[in-house]
Amino acid sequence: MLGIEVSGPLMANWRRWLAPGLQPFFVSTSEFDLQTSAEGEMTPELRDTFRAYKVDRDLRTVWLSEQETRARLVRAQVNHGRGAVPVVRRWEDLLDPGVLRAQADGHRFVWWPSLLINDNGAILARVVSEDRHPSRHDEVREMCWERCATVVPAARALAGTFPAGSGPNCFSTVMAACGEAEAADAWMLQTPFEKWLGERTRPGGDDNSAGTILIWRDSGGGARHAAVTIGDGWGLEKPSQDWHSPRGVLAVRDMIKGNRVRGLRLQRRMLLTDTPL
Repeated sequence: MLGIEVSGPLMANWRRWLAPGLQPFFVSTSEFDLQTSAEGEMTPELRDTFRAYKVDRDLRTVWLSEQETRARLVRAQVNHGRGAVPVVRRWEDLLDPGVLRAQADGHRFVWWPSLLINDNGAILARVVSEDRHPSRHDEVREMCWERCATVVPAARALAGTFPAGSGPNCFSTVMAACGEAEAADAWMLQTPFEKWLGERTRPGGDDNSAGTILIWRDSGGGARHAAVTIGDGWGLEKPSQDWHSPRGVLAVRDMIKGNRVRGLRLQRRMLLTDTPL
């Protein structure tokens, strides 16, 4: 998927995270008077699947099974910004349209284990690949990887991999690639990332050499995204902390184009190393 091999156990986890048997629904007391005794756990993976971080915190969270959901409740999830409420017509080629339309209001549906039971990987592949570019790590020349190893030592090991779950983000991927091994599986916040930048980098760098840190900053100066170059015009980045966000290699020019967002400016810093860049 996205040019990356995915193990069977990881795909099994993905199915559980995309379509758990008990799911969170977000409601206001004025919309629904739902009574349920079920209690689920909002793990980091479910938080990312259902975009709980974007939902109004004043809403109640209720945990429901497939049999307990109904059309009006599903429509309300779209209004509240919950993730994983796809449009039926987007999936009619892979799933029975009648089953999808019958599940909720005929237009939207919710992922449940019953929909994935016969999936051969095609559904997961589409979910994971949506709005993402394939990793091009296999196109990087051996000589480039060899040069890169002296500057960004763990880049090759990280390139073309998915994390074991939610958490690792763009900042942790950059730090881990540059030799901070403990950062690889961490959800790295801005403050420790900025501290690392101050200690390990200086202004400068270019997009064709290994070890240039690309940082996208907002109008207040805060770091919103980061990537690192590995040489020959290639870069390594992880788009988000989501469980289905890969550590991928792209051409730096494509990376910059894909992260061009109004209000963000690009800064470059050079990794400090004993080896000439």
